[in-house]
Amino acid sequence: MAGYVMAIDQGTTSTRAMIFTPQGEVVTTAQKEHRQIFPQSGWVEHDPEEIWRNVQDVCTEALASSGLNGIDIAAVGVTNQRETAIVWEKATGTPVSNAIVWQDTRSQDIIDGWASSPHVESWRQKTGLPLATYFSASKIVWMFDNIPGLKERAEKGEIAFGTPDTWVLWNLTGGVNGGVHATDVTNASRTLFMDLTTLDWDQELLDMCGIPRAMLPDIKPSLGHFGVVSFPDTLAGIPITGILGDQQAATFGQAAVQPGGSKSTYGTGSFLIVNTGEEIVHSANGLITTVAYQREGEAPRYALEGSIAVTGSLIQWLRDNLGLISDASEVEELAASVPDNGGVHIVPAFSGLFAPHWRSDARGVIVGLTRFATKAHFARAALESTAFQTREVLDAANQDFGVPLTELRVDGGMTGNRLLMQFQADIMGIPVVRPAVLETTALGVAYAAGLVVGVWESREQVESNWQEDARFDPTMSAQEREERFRVWKKAVSKSLDWVDESRS
Repeated sequence: MAGYVMAIDQGTTSTRAMIFTPQGEVVTTAQKEHRQIFPQSGWVEHDPEEIWRNVQDVCTEALASSGLNGIDIAAVGVTNQRETAIVWEKATGTPVSNAIVWQDTRSQDIIDGWASSPHVESWRQKTGLPLATYFSASKIVWMFDNIPGLKERAEKGEIAFGTPDTWVLWNLTGGVNGGVHATDVTNASRTLFMDLTTLDWDQELLDMCGIPRAMLPDIKPSLGHFGVVSFPDTLAGIPITGILGDQQAATFGQAAVQPGGSKSTYGTGSFLIVNTGEEIVHSANGLITTVAYQREGEAPRYALEGSIAVTGSLIQWLRDNLGLISDASEVEELAASVPDNGGVHIVPAFSGLFAPHWRSDARGVIVGLTRFATKAHFARAALESTAFQTREVLDAANQDFGVPLTELRVDGGMTGNRLLMQFQADIMGIPVVRPAVLETTALGVAYAAGLVVGVWESREQVESNWQEDARFDPTMSAQEREERFRVWKKAVSKSLDWVDESRS
């Protein structure tokens, strides 16, 4: 029997295809970046057609470099950047515009209008989400308001919407020639349209937003049968049996599949997830309530999530916008050349603050500057801001869930930075644990897809595959930890109330 699984990881900055063995080991990886398009301040776009070309290229390259044939692949799983909105013509497969990315804030006026509705609390209770430009809903409405005739065509059933998983699935399964228009519960839960209890689109919310149901994909369990690959030809006939939003996939890859399991992923942004099992826990402390995953025939599992918009992208900003480093890998050595941040704090509220603040009026600030400050202090402050923001969402999760986390499993590119990981443990006061396989997003959706076809027999087998690579124990005193965190919160306060009618 075929025993390998391919994961397609369509992320914010690149698309990867990875092939895993039944032991959860990486056979091969292929990756291609796509353009980050910034038409104006606050706008972030991707080209959906470029993304689809990259999906085909990396799948073909990964299979070729593995020495395997399509017959060796038991299943394909898809994981993706969530909330990013793609809208296309069903008849031609042509996107009506560039994708509007999760970081984009152009639809803030729409959100402000909804926030004045008397139904705001109902919105949060049904979806588990705050009203924010982060999610897909206001992006679609913005397109309706700015692309002539689009809403009318959507009402006629001519237009399709999807987050990137839906776009990739539709194209993989044939596109205009019978492509499957579907999503899974984790991605659907990020739109502001899905009821967490019914796991279906909520008609009242759709009516409030003016969104025709005809343009929305079918919602399916994360672990189940989505269709069969048609393109690329090298994978034709392989079943697609797992779809998970990237953070939920990383949670699966970290084997945090039971209540109380948690992880924090460090990528473009950072995302803490705590599995709450079959219980829907509504946050009183600024977190999101979301779906962790659902297996076909089973009840859904839910989670609390702390979403941080800017962490890894802050290092890119130091490189690309300020020129303080020439490569992201240089930041650790530069930051380690000084014993502390020299009093400098960077609050990277480039598009407002996400959890636990949800302040669209915030903007990035650098505080504590003196003539003593150097680019090394900037580098250290940038790394520390990631750890401080993670501490904020950890505190919120501990209050909401009621059972404080005793360790934090971490993954993503920034976890290779030992200085950051040690400071993260110090500022939280609990061990930080890094797994042997860092690419847990791809691994997680591979597990999901493989469980459906029998490559893995049970979630317990998935848990037994997890292995620790490195552990960072806190060394900082409690007094110093709390004093540093107090100063960080003071810095955050300086970023608030910046956007007003005369500046943005």
